[in-house]
Amino acid sequence: MPKHTLSVLVENKPGVLARIAGLFSRRSFNIDSLAVGPTEHPDISRMTVVVDVDEAPLEQVTKQLNKLVEVLKVVELDQSASVQRQILLIKVRSDAAARSHIIETVDLFRGKIIDVGPDTLTIEATGKSEKLDALLTLLEPYGIRELVQSGVVAIGRGPRSITDRTLRSA
Repeated sequence: MPKHTLSVLVENKPGVLARIAGLFSRRSFNIDSLAVGPTEHPDISRMTVVVDVDEAPLEQVTKQLNKLVEVLKVVELDQSASVQRQILLIKVRSDAAARSHIIETVDLFRGKIIDVGPDTLTIEATGKSEKLDALLTLLEPYGIRELVQSGVVAIGRGPRSITDRTLRSA
């Protein structure tokens, strides 16, 4: 099944996330990634939801999302017409002999060393999931102590803004 990225503008109110996640759950859709945060308008939040689902069921869920009172707009973001990123924080075992090799690897992926311990390095990296997966593959032999990865955040390319159009039509 293909992955689809939905950008959902919602009213910034308690319980909205639970209602939307519940809608996907009731349809037995697994949410691959979910990120929620405020927009440039404090009363509106943007949810970026990535799901593995065929076109027909996705269209049905999109229609159901649009029926929810708190949902202002739902847009499917095509990968070629949007910028999509994740953030990864990873703590890697690092003795003196391996430290320079790990730092070189992190530099190749345009990551940052954000904390140094006696036997660990904490790394921050951002990018598409394929890039982050490749970095993890190279760091795995050193020993991954801890890892946290955000959901996908995405925005359409170009000058258009879905929040501007939504606020004008509301």
